[in-house]
Amino acid sequence: MKILLIEDELKIADFVLQGFSQVGFETDHFTQGTVGLKAALTGEYDAIVLDLMLPGMDGIEVLSNIRQSGSAIPVIILTAKGDLSDRLIGFEAGANDYLPKPFYVEELIARVKSLMITHKGQENSLLVVGQLSLDRITRRVQWLDHAMVLSQREFTLLEYLMRTPGHIFTRKQILKHVWAIEFDPQTNVVDVCIQRIKKKLNPTNQKNVAEFPIESIRGVGYKIKNVSHDL
Repeated sequence: MKILLIEDELKIADFVLQGFSQVGFETDHFTQGTVGLKAALTGEYDAIVLDLMLPGMDGIEVLSNIRQSGSAIPVIILTAKGDLSDRLIGFEAGANDYLPKPFYVEELIARVKSLMITHKGQENSLLVVGQLSLDRITRRVQWLDHAMVLSQREFTLLEYLMRTPGHIFTRKQILKHVWAIEFDPQTNVVDVCIQRIKKKLNPTNQKNVAEFPIESIRGVGYKIKNVSHDL
């Protein structure tokens, strides 16, 4: 297992590095937030241990940038800021766990192992097509840098389309799968639901509409663009 440690207190870092080495973790250590972020975005790590008070860029900003990049790598915050308000800020920024200082390295190791096991299980729940990702457990959907939790209907419809990129699904097929009803030429619920999904993932219409992964096929239905052929 390869761990990224971003911690500027050298005594604590040495303590953690020794503990990780004893259990067979390979660890890279950086003391500055900006340098640590650059390493985190390489995608070479199984987990990140992150301090909050860092030179260059604080830990919350580092974490926010990691999540905005679309990375779901497990992150445990290791910090002296242990108040409830600090913890809530950390979790809202995308932390998976939070361990206040002082701490036992054995507990940190146990938490890191637990996070990696959980993450491996969750990877199977992630459906990805190009820049669009869908988490079957949390119902969280992300396109480029914008993430949103969809309603059950919206989620079921999008998942249905994403299972087979490039395949055109008729409105009749979508109605039957998502709403469990036969085709009704008078209803526009499919189109309304698609529009809600688009608005949630591109709320201000700032992104290029032509790049949006859901494509309307005039008079037929919808499909998810096949990245290898359509983009």
